[in-house]
Amino acid sequence: MRDLASGAPLDRAQLSELSKRKLIERVLQQQQALEVKDQAIDALTAQLAQLKDQHTHQGIAQTVNQPTSKKPEWDKDGNLKRPGTKPGKRRRGKRPGSGNQRKVKPIDATNVVELDDCPKCGTDLSARGASNKPGRIIEDIEPPAAKSTVVKEIEQIKWCPTCQEMVSSKSERALPGSDIGLNATIQIAYLWVMSALSLPKIQALLEAFRALRLSSAGLSRMMIRLSGILQPVYEEILADVKDGVQIWADETGWRVKGKLWWLWIFANRRSAFYWAEHCRGSAVVERLLGPFFFGVLIVDGWCAYHQIVCAKQTCMAHIFRKIRAFIEAYPQFRSMIAFYRKLRRLIKDGEKLQQARPELADPVFQRRLQALHRRLDELLAWPSPNAVLAKLLEKVRRQRQQILTFVEHEGATAHNNYGEYIIKKGVLKRKVSGGSMSAEGAKAYACIQSIAMTCQLRQLSFHGFLRASLVHFIRTGTPLLLADYQASLQPMPLAQAA
Repeated sequence: MRDLASGAPLDRAQLSELSKRKLIERVLQQQQALEVKDQAIDALTAQLAQLKDQHTHQGIAQTVNQPTSKKPEWDKDGNLKRPGTKPGKRRRGKRPGSGNQRKVKPIDATNVVELDDCPKCGTDLSARGASNKPGRIIEDIEPPAAKSTVVKEIEQIKWCPTCQEMVSSKSERALPGSDIGLNATIQIAYLWVMSALSLPKIQALLEAFRALRLSSAGLSRMMIRLSGILQPVYEEILADVKDGVQIWADETGWRVKGKLWWLWIFANRRSAFYWAEHCRGSAVVERLLGPFFFGVLIVDGWCAYHQIVCAKQTCMAHIFRKIRAFIEAYPQFRSMIAFYRKLRRLIKDGEKLQQARPELADPVFQRRLQALHRRLDELLAWPSPNAVLAKLLEKVRRQRQQILTFVEHEGATAHNNYGEYIIKKGVLKRKVSGGSMSAEGAKAYACIQSIAMTCQLRQLSFHGFLRASLVHFIRTGTPLLLADYQASLQPMPLAQAA
């Protein structure tokens, strides 16, 4: 017990001098003080729990948007995975088809390795007869060049009596006004976008293996000029994306001189359009896709996509990943596990209905679709949820209208894994090179990467198309479009050939 005036503790002698009434008053006052402190401790404990809860939610929000490859809900074939399943055991030994395949290419040269001395004792064997082994096939590439190839191009000038003017020939070894040939330009573009190498790395590689010395600034100017030439192809890709019935969209961070930019992608099954922009708002989506889109836009929950008027499908992989994060943070709440399983079952039934639609009459399909919507509404109206589940339900309710859109559209998916596959090229490039040093360089990368990825999706040779397009530009002043290049690869019909 302490003195009320000074706060110092009272010893036994001091307590014995107090009367019984004073002693009871002191005890009651001390009890009241302890009750006040207990209330303050309870209030602080509740505040600490609230702060911990907010910190947990913030941590979940920050880590939940990691790439779906980390914790995939769907496998590579698009099948929904079961929770807790493990991959099968590997077979012992090599799997079928592993290792280098037998060479079936035609042999360009045959080399006989002479045996003049015994490799063990050094005895001269040059005078003795020899029998040859069956031999092995070796495939190799050219050694690093000792010097680059330098060619002086002389263009002729002649008088054309039809045009009534002087005309000149055009060299197809390099772009007009450039002293770097097409072969080097195409290889630099390939290494920059397909191999995701930085310009200094490309500079070192060319010098070491091609004996071609270029500055990184010169390489940058080459790529910016190349993207300027290929702008019609870039616009062709965007038009093809907007003509599709589905668009997968996503965005990731980018850097321009260390400042935060954004790399956007909009893709369908045959074209991929990359766009570098300094903002992440809805103005970018509206400017590129327009205010309306008559297909399905498959995205994550980012609000920038809400402005465009179209059917939207939210990425269920993001939602499932968020629910799993809550389950890991609050394992004591079994109701969240039950909600997670029921929502997964609902999406799986939606995928089955989407696949079975061609075999069903329209009234039957609509009736089953309405049953799915009723199940979803009942699931979101979970009775008496705890505080954590209530927050989780509120997050899912905000995307209620975009959960079952995929069921009504053939080819649409319930997840944005395809969009994240497309944007993965940009993520790899950012990690390797750290971004761009100028806005022009960022936009040039987006243009050339769009062409490279579109060629990959259409199973076209990127360097083959690039050569054909640039040669067409040298001849006519305009690059060859992808549609024209694909048409040139198609076999000519027999009637036209005749």
